[in-house]
Amino acid sequence: MDKRAVQEKVLRKLMAMNPPKWGNSHTEEDNLVKSLPKHLRGTKIVQNAIDELYKIEFLTKLKKSGEWHVSLNPRKKEEIYRFLGLPPEEKL
Repeated sequence: MDKRAVQEKVLRKLMAMNPPKWGNSHTEEDNLVKSLPKHLRGTKIVQNAIDELYKIEFLTKLKKSGEWHVSLNPRKKEEIYRFLGLPPEEKL
């Protein structure tokens, strides 16, 4: 699995959670890798992929209750949809 596939898996996981993890809705950072195969968790390629998502500001990070929590950046919503090859979300 390459870096791009890992990034897509992580982003899709956060979007599929109930409720989706945009903005103030967040989850523990440890939950990001739970959707990946066990042999990949903790590897350098996974960490580099997640670090790049922070760098391009697709993910935001904040400290809550002593743990790092993450969410999708709502200001980058259109870019995230393009990155995943999804049609833009309809504005209501």
